[in-house]
Amino acid sequence: MILSVEFHCHTVFSRDSLTSPRRLVEACRRKGIDRVVVTDHNTIAGALAAQKLDPERVIVGEEIMTTRGELLAAFVRERVPPNLSPQETLRRLKDQGAFISVSHPFDRLRNGAWREEDLLEILPQVDAIEVFNSRCLHARFNREAQAFAEKHRLPGTVGSDAHAAFEVGRSVLLLEPFEGPEEMREVVRRGVPRTTLSSPCVHFVSRYAVVCKSLTGT
Repeated sequence: MILSVEFHCHTVFSRDSLTSPRRLVEACRRKGIDRVVVTDHNTIAGALAAQKLDPERVIVGEEIMTTRGELLAAFVRERVPPNLSPQETLRRLKDQGAFISVSHPFDRLRNGAWREEDLLEILPQVDAIEVFNSRCLHARFNREAQAFAEKHRLPGTVGSDAHAAFEVGRSVLLLEPFEGPEEMREVVRRGVPRTTLSSPCVHFVSRYAVVCKSLTGT
């Protein structure tokens, strides 16, 4: 048995998404995604809501903005707030036993990109690097991440970074069955990626969500 795993997606609990947890779960069921890590920005509320709808399929995660760049975590039990140092963020995640990856590390068009010297400092404390993100506007950002992971012998995760239900599953990792973060760390090295780069137009979805929420005060 092989599991199709989506490592990176968002719900309405992220300020730049209008996808409800229910719509996200329904999209995963429809597309045959066996496990989905819900990684809203700086909160686990959406992931918890989705997990209630489908406890076996949904893994609670979080995409966390540190003072140097973004981290992507799975099997999060307690929310980690944004704008802490990478070291403090990692400490809090490790205290929970979370699986830790690094979101789109070289996508310099996003606020969450990393400088290489900062990334090198945290390498001993992370489990993986996101080597393919469907929302990267330039393919070279993903190629740089892949080369960096290979150079430093780190496993790679991939993800759609979906902010709308139609994006879910654009990029998944095919993994052997696992339970919990320790087993995820073991099988992720043998994962087989299935990736698709999204159209740049998907970024208008996020912009629309931000505008809608600012107008409605939500």
